[in-house]
Amino acid sequence: MELWNSTLGSGFILVGILKNSGSPKLLWVTIAVLYMLALTSNGLLLLVITMDTRLHVPMYLLLSQLSLMDLMFASLVTPKMLVDYLRGESTISFGGCAFQMLAILTVGGAEDLLLTFMAYDRYVAICHPLNYMVLMRPRVCWLMVATSWMLAFLNSVIHTSYTMHFPFCMSREIRHLLCEIPPLLKLACADTSRYELMVYVMVVLFLMPTFAAILASYTFVLVAVLHMSSGERRQKALITCSSHLTVVGMYYGAAMFMYIQPSSYHSPQQDNVLSVFYIIITPVLNPLIYSLRNKEVMGAFKRALGRITSVWRW
Repeated sequence: MELWNSTLGSGFILVGILKNSGSPKLLWVTIAVLYMLALTSNGLLLLVITMDTRLHVPMYLLLSQLSLMDLMFASLVTPKMLVDYLRGESTISFGGCAFQMLAILTVGGAEDLLLTFMAYDRYVAICHPLNYMVLMRPRVCWLMVATSWMLAFLNSVIHTSYTMHFPFCMSREIRHLLCEIPPLLKLACADTSRYELMVYVMVVLFLMPTFAAILASYTFVLVAVLHMSSGERRQKALITCSSHLTVVGMYYGAAMFMYIQPSSYHSPQQDNVLSVFYIIITPVLNPLIYSLRNKEVMGAFKRALGRITSVWRW
């Protein structure tokens, strides 16, 4: 099959989810509303945590990073997808495709590691409360954040470089709404079986240990919670941990279906639905899960709203 030269300005065509939808206009409006909700909820949560000194504690520092990652996740794909539908074209340059893959893999990997550190934070807070401010001092928290970003970036550089080095065929259509590894490898005019196996192994090594660490942390937390004498403390701990586990379940469920499931079981429709879930829906739900069920965050929202109202009255 004839190859096309990606260095001469050629690009890819992202087929996406809107073109194959029975009601593309309704779906466009739905995605646009969800994107605005993701921007608003994550932006407000990030702003409140930054402004309210009562929330300048390790748990909310990590939560602010999660909101930042969700903002980036939603903004790396959704605006282009919405604008492309209005323009009637959905092309992306070779360099733009590589950047999008690099950014998505970086943010996704960083969120994976951050959720693990957030589970460890809850384990220390509930199982070792007297040592919490020592084990989770600011320097340690920032080291966790930096580790999440650096390891994820290194992993994404390796995978993006290797994926984009393959020769691609004349078929430029990526039957997906963004540049990700599985749909791009389907366009390669070379044997990618070894690399697909490497991707599978790397994803398993990246996801499974962190997932196991999260489950272990919350197992210890659950045991500690059940032995608490105070009903109020037990309820508060259960609410916080159940929120974390809900987010973990959504994120890991989608990631495992996308990257661990054998390629023969993949279909464009399924991959698009999964991508919409963790790129658009999860960023909308995360801040709602953490804020609506958290009295401290809701209290900070009310204090911030009170300050804004007083300024307007003045």
